[in-house]
Amino acid sequence: MTDSHHPQLRRSLGFWALVFYGVGDILGAGIYALVGKVAGVAGAASWAAFSVALLVAALTALSYAELGGRYPKSAGESYFAQQAFGRPGLALLVGWVVLCSGILSLATVSVAFGGYMSGLLPGIPQNATVVGILSLLAAINFRGMRESSTANIVATMVELTGLLIVIVAGALFLGRSSEHGVVQTIHTGSDVGWNRIAQGAALSFFAFIGFEDMVNVAEEVKNPERNMPRAILTALAAAGIVYLLVVIVATSVVAPSTLADSEAPLLAVVLQSTDAVPGGLFTLIALFAVANTGLLNFIMGSRLIYGMSRQGLLPEVLGTVHPTRRTPHWAILTVFAVALALALSGTLTYLAGTTSLLLLLVFFTVHVSLIVIKRRAKVPPRTFCAPRTVPFLGAMSCVALMPFVPRGSLLTAVIILALGSALVALRTEREVR
Repeated sequence: MTDSHHPQLRRSLGFWALVFYGVGDILGAGIYALVGKVAGVAGAASWAAFSVALLVAALTALSYAELGGRYPKSAGESYFAQQAFGRPGLALLVGWVVLCSGILSLATVSVAFGGYMSGLLPGIPQNATVVGILSLLAAINFRGMRESSTANIVATMVELTGLLIVIVAGALFLGRSSEHGVVQTIHTGSDVGWNRIAQGAALSFFAFIGFEDMVNVAEEVKNPERNMPRAILTALAAAGIVYLLVVIVATSVVAPSTLADSEAPLLAVVLQSTDAVPGGLFTLIALFAVANTGLLNFIMGSRLIYGMSRQGLLPEVLGTVHPTRRTPHWAILTVFAVALALALSGTLTYLAGTTSLLLLLVFFTVHVSLIVIKRRAKVPPRTFCAPRTVPFLGAMSCVALMPFVPRGSLLTAVIILALGSALVALRTEREVR
């Protein structure tokens, strides 16, 4: 499959569009749901748990920034492993893990969207909502990256507005309460042990994932060697600041134990803080956040399949591009079919810890790949160079966080890795024949 005989993806994303893509992916459904879960583990020290998770994510983002500038290709993690180790089997396994995490997340957020919609419009069956939202996301994805980027920017602004409402309303509430002697200080959580903070960090790490998806749209970015590194770091920095402010305000306005018991923790914060924001409006904002996460997971999954096909790791048809829309239509259809089957099966139990564990394994591989690539004398011209200590520290931080992932996540991760290993074995056997 040569570039001269087949249509290529259209480069339509500039720097700020790419930043919005990353911020929208990071600020998605995770923070709207995870604040309560982390508060149930780390209590008033949830801010410390999120800080640890942000540190691990920042180290990983630095490695992604350098590799994304060196190799602006779809199927980023898979391509990085291939360049570092020259082992197609390892590249396929890495791509498989990333793909599974993305499609599982897409299926889960579509179910979550159906649940939120049932709350607003009880008469609509949840399965019909799931089919509808996945079909809409597939249509937007197929139309093109420009349309997908526009939808992402609008949804990102809406969900960011929701988080700013939490921060502003909560801060004003704390100020009024302090004046009346109700709230004296913001709880620091200094009495919470390190083990609970680490467990909270392993869980809250899920809220920071999304920046890694940016490298999978590299072939649709203008001047990716320059824009990709800057956009990755800008997106994570912006999301990190917003997250820490939200967590500090949320655990100060509402008791951590109450947040842990709430199905909509940020809604509880808003209702406690002000009467000016209707609960239905904030629920609608949450719907935008969930849908945006689904859209970006959809884009990531389809581009990852496309990139892996172009590397010869998946069937060639999955790497074809629609001649008119210039989007990977067969890859989009594949993601749609698998996500829909998972979402409608009724047996899917998605755990944030499972995705965190899978991506921690992937991030460890990315760090090690950068270590290997940095040691080579001849490498592609680099536009951004992370300090040599970064991939070492990043790899160690990923390993350190893995034991604190919920134990129930281990079995799911093992099954996914086993299936990926079987896929690699089948591919190797086919090549030998």
